[in-house]
Amino acid sequence: KMASAAASVRLLSNIRRFSGVSRAATISYTSICRPQNHSISTTSRNFSQPTPRAEKAKVTINYIMRDGSKVPVQSKIGENLLDIAIENDLDIDGFGACEGTLACSTCHLVFEQEVYDQLEEPTDEELDMLDLAFGLTDTSRLGCQVCVTKALDGLTVKVPEGVADARDV
Repeated sequence: KMASAAASVRLLSNIRRFSGVSRAATISYTSICRPQNHSISTTSRNFSQPTPRAEKAKVTINYIMRDGSKVPVQSKIGENLLDIAIENDLDIDGFGACEGTLACSTCHLVFEQEVYDQLEEPTDEELDMLDLAFGLTDTSRLGCQVCVTKALDGLTVKVPEGVADARDV
């Protein structure tokens, strides 16, 4: 079986070399929150018996809606706040109009200062879109750019009272 795996690795390597395609070029787009392991495994597996996948840990995220109501939702670690809102059918008018491509500011959320300080620094592209957001604060972020970690369990985020779609500017 090891010889078979080694032959597969050699074959894939030769295909890339002869086709002029680099390994990096064969990797498809993935969410910023879900980096994938692109290494090739040389271990053999018995495919007749499925291996159960470990469930990702879940955390609770609380959205304070425009009407002031608090909506708690469960999320897997690694998801972004835009996807969580969409997957849980939160009724937020216009939320995520660009589907997380950093082309609008409709997934604008406001964080408490302590939570904001725990987040990764926003990129220049995110800051450009935030400049066009309705009700911008010092602790504003775009939900599509904030990935949930175990440390954010119990997080409360506020949905601003209005929405400004940067694509309309």
